[in-house]
Amino acid sequence: MVSPDTALAGTGVAGPAAIHANLTASGLVAHALRRGEGRLSADGAFIAVTGQHTGRSVQDKFVVDDASVRDEIWWGKVNRPMPVETFQALSAKVRTWLGQRPELFTEDLYAGADPAHRIRVRLVTTNAWHALFARNMFIRPPRAELEGFTPDFTILHAPEYEADPAVDACRTSTCIALSFAAKTILIAGTSYAGEIKKSIFTVMNWLLPAKGILPMHCSANVGAKGDAALFFGLSGTGKTTLSSDPERALVGDDEHGWSDTGIFNFEGGCYAKVIKLSKDAEPQIWDASHRFGAVLENVIADALGNLDLDDGRLTENTRSCYPIEFIPNTVAGGRAAKPRNVVMLTADAFGVLPPIARLTPAQAMYHFLSGYTARVAGTEKGLGKEPQATFSTCFGAPFLPRHPEIYGRMLADRISRDGAQVWLVNTGWTGGAYGTGKRMSIQHTRALLRAALDGSLAKVEFVRDPFFGLMLPKSVPGIPDGVLNPRESWADKDAYDRQAKHLVSLFEQNFATFAGAVGEDVKAAAIRAAA
Repeated sequence: MVSPDTALAGTGVAGPAAIHANLTASGLVAHALRRGEGRLSADGAFIAVTGQHTGRSVQDKFVVDDASVRDEIWWGKVNRPMPVETFQALSAKVRTWLGQRPELFTEDLYAGADPAHRIRVRLVTTNAWHALFARNMFIRPPRAELEGFTPDFTILHAPEYEADPAVDACRTSTCIALSFAAKTILIAGTSYAGEIKKSIFTVMNWLLPAKGILPMHCSANVGAKGDAALFFGLSGTGKTTLSSDPERALVGDDEHGWSDTGIFNFEGGCYAKVIKLSKDAEPQIWDASHRFGAVLENVIADALGNLDLDDGRLTENTRSCYPIEFIPNTVAGGRAAKPRNVVMLTADAFGVLPPIARLTPAQAMYHFLSGYTARVAGTEKGLGKEPQATFSTCFGAPFLPRHPEIYGRMLADRISRDGAQVWLVNTGWTGGAYGTGKRMSIQHTRALLRAALDGSLAKVEFVRDPFFGLMLPKSVPGIPDGVLNPRESWADKDAYDRQAKHLVSLFEQNFATFAGAVGEDVKAAAIRAAA
């Protein structure tokens, strides 16, 4: 048994009878089963049900309005201010409540594969399965480095604690509050484990720009010749799926930094969306989700533990969390060279964007700041059954503490200095809008991506799309020509034209927010798109 003084040092929590610190996966699973936190699948994965919250509670996220950071925070719907005094009072109550639990679980972990830019994180939680989630998701230090471990940031995770909106200045009994000054994160009133992961991503998005490093909501992989590629995209666009390519080594599936020396993963695990997961289409994710050590959130299984990944009765946002080494072909150490290719993924519900297009640097910044995709029910609490077209700047607006233009300028600078080629890839609908058309073939998407990453796509003839000003490949071996030009995939060409003009107008309306913060070349790209 680890002493409370050691396991809880620097957290402000004191008093629990039992502290389980830095347990292995087997130890955490044993405790989770003992405590009735969930059950095992037939293959040994741990299945947890998160109750009311099956996605991130974006409206319940707060940033502490401390004078030392006030002028640099992007205040608004993403970062709602919480007074310092309110945070101090709430954190004191959460610490007291945690200290009154009969047992707690702590994990000491790293965020950031590059030792020069990593942070030390200590999680304090009431549940063994949440500790296992964090152990899977972040980087596990060697045992020797746990001696004298001092956290840079502490997560006080109290999923069963209910905040009082009348007293705690919260919207509901759920509250996720981040104090950069106190280096503390409170997570209360929600069992959805993604809040743990994304709170640290927000911290990295705050810290790294000051060091000249671009933090990115993207996956990354590397080819046999050391050619790295980045994949930007929101949940459901294929970021995890497309980066888990048997022909390329995975650096990471969700969060990275781009520095003067290359790219590096923030995490040590993967958090894959698994609704309707197919073993044939995504064998690596399938295998990783069907083994001991994986954590499955809100996945349905029968009495014998056999998984039904097509069953979304609890949520469409079913998840699998596993250590990155569960993927057979990964980059040891989570670091790679500067990227040669940058891919921006979108799932276009209107069915008008092409399966792949080449972007100029100005167009790249335009689409990065736009961050267009279709949000599907279940990814965030409160969405309806139908997908919604949305714009999430930098493909990760909910996790940006600083103004988006800062990240946009850093991306444009990195692309320019390092000579990366940028591609826009639509994994959404073709032949019509959602409900009429069909989802893009993953086989076609993979084939086009491989052609882009190996350089062969750059050698084909390109034509300009009249609506968005995008450069589309005219013909690609093995891909039907009707797939490459989205207009040709629609039976009703006039209907396509109307839909395309409508989407262009939505882009134009959204980008008006950034018109005063970008250069003339990016403005010109926006004008061509809206013409």
